Amino acid sequence: MTESHRPSGEYPTYPSYPTDPSHVYAGGASSYPPPPAYEPEQPKPRRRARRPVALLAAVAIVAAVVGGGSAALVGQLTDGGTTASGSSGVVNGTTVSQSSAGTVSGVAAAVSPAIVEIGATSTAGQSTGSGVVITADGEIITNNHVISGASEIEVTLSTGKTYTADVVGTDADKDLALIKLQGASGLKTASLGDSSAVKVGDQVVAIGSPEGLTGTVTSGIVSALDRDVTVAKDDDSGSGQGQDPRQQGGGQWPFEFGGQQFNGDTGTSKTTYKALQTDASLNPGNSGGALINMNGEIIGINSAMYSPSSASGTGGSAAGSVGLGFAIPVDTVKADLDTLRSGAGS
Repeated sequence: MTESHRPSGEYPTYPSYPTDPSHVYAGGASSYPPPPAYEPEQPKPRRRARRPVALLAAVAIVAAVVGGGSAALVGQLTDGGTTASGSSGVVNGTTVSQSSAGTVSGVAAAVSPAIVEIGATSTAGQSTGSGVVITADGEIITNNHVISGASEIEVTLSTGKTYTADVVGTDADKDLALIKLQGASGLKTASLGDSSAVKVGDQVVAIGSPEGLTGTVTSGIVSALDRDVTVAKDDDSGSGQGQDPRQQGGGQWPFEFGGQQFNGDTGTSKTTYKALQTDASLNPGNSGGALINMNGEIIGINSAMYSPSSASGTGGSAAGSVGLGFAIPVDTVKADLDTLRSGAGS
């Protein structure tokens, strides 16, 4: 039966091949016929399976830029723990968890346990300020003017626990002081960042104890860099730097800027330093507290603010922040740590 006489539909239709036995195929008489002239249609790959991967990659890129001011945000974020940082003896504190990256609440949760309230008693009265814990055994950075002339220093942790502290070293020229708690161990510590990487417009968080309200959190941006701020070196300004306004009646944080005095008389013994300017709300009691980037790293120690009612000379209580605050860059703090630990100025 030839190909043309096969009943229709009984076999699939293929191209006709020679029936003469003398015509053999390239592989010999026993070879199979060549394959059909067409290729069977292959199923097309499903591209939808790749879309979730692309979306996840896009989300990761977005997360890396949230918070501004740090090109390496994701790489630097960790979940915590404290590890030694080398010869400086500073303990790397817990930074912001990746799930809270770039948020004020994330920064507050990570850093607040390392910010303390400092009460310093002197002949001038009671001074209230803040400080930053930098080692697990209780080394704390603060402003010199917070503890200057103090006969007794009491420190309150975020947990409410109190310690007595001793002055380790002071540097009045930089308005910095190092104190240490008696009998402390296992404390939460802050991570010191890099103030040279700070840019105008970077988002920042301030944590301190304004008016004795421990652990108060405010936020804003870096308004300017390298401001020349002048403050009193000693407690001879007459207003008592950082004094509780309920006892001293104003005159908070006297400082000079641009040839003018603010918040009272700075006295005769002064020092000038380069400061970060911020519009994060600062009030009496924030002095010595932390200015923090969105990685949860300390970039400055809050040291001065402008208070309009204090500057007016009316004698009324100090007004709150009007968006003019200043902080000592953390690079200055890190460079001064060895000097402070040596007991200089104490």
